[in-house]
Amino acid sequence: MSTSEKEATKQKVLNVLEQIRPYLQNDGGDIEFVELTDDMRVNVRLTGACGSCPYSTMTLKNGVEAAVIKAIPEIKSVESV
Repeated sequence: MSTSEKEATKQKVLNVLEQIRPYLQNDGGDIEFVELTDDMRVNVRLTGACGSCPYSTMTLKNGVEAAVIKAIPEIKSVESV
């Protein structure tokens, strides 16, 4: 993947995260983009209430990851770091 393609994919990820962010903020949390790896994995950081919530893994996989992969099928996973 070229640098420009990776940058375009990163921008798509950021756009999806912006759509998800209000739902997380309603529960006192937030999400930060950390990186898009060369093997098409997105690393994020859950913050606020989401960072310590016992349901954060479910939110990450069933909410964030599902939305990102639906919008950008070439993404393999979304991981919390």
